[in-house]
Amino acid sequence: MEKKIFVTQPSLPPLDDFIPYLERIWDNKWLTNNGEFHKKFEAALAEYLGVEFVSLFTNGMIALQVGMQALRITGEVITTPFTFVATTHAIHLNNCKPVFCDIEPDTYTMDPAKVEALITPRTTAIMPVHVYGNPCRHEELRRIADTYGLKLFYDAAHVFGVRKDGVSVCEWGDLSMLSFHATKVFNTFEGGALITNDGNLKKRIDFLKNFGFADEVTVVAPGSNGKMDEFRAAFGLLQLELVDGEIAKRQQIARRYREALGDVPGIRVLQDIPGVKHNYAYFPIEVDARAYGMTRDGLYDKLKANGIYSRRYFYPLCSNFPTYRGLPSATAANLPVATRVAERILCLPIYAGLAEKDQTGIINTIIGD
Repeated sequence: MEKKIFVTQPSLPPLDDFIPYLERIWDNKWLTNNGEFHKKFEAALAEYLGVEFVSLFTNGMIALQVGMQALRITGEVITTPFTFVATTHAIHLNNCKPVFCDIEPDTYTMDPAKVEALITPRTTAIMPVHVYGNPCRHEELRRIADTYGLKLFYDAAHVFGVRKDGVSVCEWGDLSMLSFHATKVFNTFEGGALITNDGNLKKRIDFLKNFGFADEVTVVAPGSNGKMDEFRAAFGLLQLELVDGEIAKRQQIARRYREALGDVPGIRVLQDIPGVKHNYAYFPIEVDARAYGMTRDGLYDKLKANGIYSRRYFYPLCSNFPTYRGLPSATAANLPVATRVAERILCLPIYAGLAEKDQTGIINTIIGD
């Protein structure tokens, strides 16, 4: 292939459609701090997602950190090593200790059966991740959290618009964090949000993301500056009009991959989960070197040589990074499934603008034609 095909590409509306929003901002001269578009976007987003309260953020990382602070999480937090490092960093930066739990082989999400053995008197929370948009086994995790009096805070960066049995996945837990980074199904260039059904918690979050200010003269806690500006809020409003069409296009691409690669020896393709309305944010495959005749890294290099940029996502595991690999829970023996998956996983290009001929080239490169 002569041109480069990247693992993702941001969805953008026609530029002319965004101009009226910019003109309105110029007229208002209100650039940030709970302006007109910020209020409209929070309300529209809550309605679209089917949730009670949304608090917008400048990015998902700060949302994770503020969410932990709002929930008063301390001590040890049980999480997954198979995630983007922001999950683990947020725990570390809140002066808490991540405790790594192994994952399930069919969804790559936290294995509830492995959680209870990791709970100690210092454990205060569980932070699972809906990996690739696959919902965690919430009922089991909720039962464990309730039994031991733990907070349940979901890193929901990948599940924009995902529903299970008709219910928004973002409703689960004490809090859920969404990311609107440029690589996500729904983007506001950069951005994020915290989702809750607790009005009092929403107020505390809004204080904490604005330096801790409760009013003009009252600071209730040491907060940060996590506010979303008017430009990205306005852009988010425009993106909401287009996102369903973007997801539908991704679904078609995922279907073609499954049909073409489902029977290739050594290539494992995940299927949709019954009862789940997916958003097709990623298309991961596992490469079994013995059956396929090539390692995952070999296929990664082959694709790259043909101008196709896949991603080994998530590799290495967070538990292998220098900051965390000395933790008792970070050993490969404690994380056998995550360790195996991290050595085999490869995310293929998927985005609404991926041309069918380009996808055919990707498929043929994998098959060997």
